[in-house]
Amino acid sequence: MSDKSSLLIERDGAVATLRLNRPDAGNALDVPLSRALLEAAIACDEDDSIRCVVLAASGRLFCAGGDISSFAAAGDALPALLKEITAYVHAAISRLAHMNKPLVTAINGPAAGAGFSLALLGDIAIAARSAHLSLAYSAIGLSPDGGATWLLPRLIGLRRAQEMALLNRRVTADEAATLGLITRAVDDAALVEEVREVSQRLAASATPALGKVRNLLAGSFSASLEAQMEAEAQGIAQLSRTDYGREGVAAFLAKRKPNFN
Repeated sequence: MSDKSSLLIERDGAVATLRLNRPDAGNALDVPLSRALLEAAIACDEDDSIRCVVLAASGRLFCAGGDISSFAAAGDALPALLKEITAYVHAAISRLAHMNKPLVTAINGPAAGAGFSLALLGDIAIAARSAHLSLAYSAIGLSPDGGATWLLPRLIGLRRAQEMALLNRRVTADEAATLGLITRAVDDAALVEEVREVSQRLAASATPALGKVRNLLAGSFSASLEAQMEAEAQGIAQLSRTDYGREGVAAFLAKRKPNFN
């Protein structure tokens, strides 16, 4: 079992917040935290009462990436340790990316390494202006993980991704928003309320429709136009059979706000 104290799960109505909770270690990912993140991701995916997930962090940093001190302590067993950590982290990222409910990332401070990937993972990624993002892998002689080499070119293009990955260029929150790495940057004092407003708005929406939107967007890069349009046609027809779809149409015709609860 994982160390539950390294990851806190908080509920605010239909919103679940997964809070990385190793502030003294910069929320660096060791085996217990990585395992706890996977368990929490599965739990959120399976709980229909959760309609939006927020990934946040305690302390000054969002996530420093892998736990370098544990890397050093592993000695010759480091390759095996890295395979164990990435097995948990990658499975957690995959589950968070493919669950049928939206993800919001609240980037309260610096994000590096695998923390960089976690920060970018949100459908809505909101950063405090004091935050900055960097890959940082090659600075310690390693290569990226956490899906960074898949996410980054799709968000900002290959050339900018090459510069960030090869030169370890640090990007401020405001620049990250301009580049399209994140959704927006806000004043530090406004981060908590901004994330709460967005997550509650998403939680009040038609969850199956949001899940379908996530799936369609994720599949669009590898699909032909015709295949994508067929997936869209199947999706909209499927959703029209649901209570959510019927309520949405009825509310529109009645000129009232839909009740998706």
